[in-house]
Amino acid sequence: MVTALIFFAHIMFIIVIFTKKWQDESVASGLTNAALIVVLFAVGWSISTSLIKLILEPKGLGMHYDSDAIALTLLSIAELFFYKMYYKEKPKTIEDGMGK
Repeated sequence: MVTALIFFAHIMFIIVIFTKKWQDESVASGLTNAALIVVLFAVGWSISTSLIKLILEPKGLGMHYDSDAIALTLLSIAELFFYKMYYKEKPKTIEDGMGK
């Protein structure tokens, strides 16, 4: 169940970022950002799984929170901090057209 929730959150995040970048910039920018999220998720999941398998047994902490769910949780926390910095809104300045 935890795994499904994390996958659903990632799918919703991809849709939100794609739509935002598509409307603000272009379709190509939206697709590029969606591809970035998919690639970081795939690579991050394999890295976090490798790290968790060194520490815990495959059964993890229970039936619904196995080592894969723990790895996905670790990945989601790391991604949260990364995406907060990456998608941080830049303040508008006079040069950007504020006040026109």
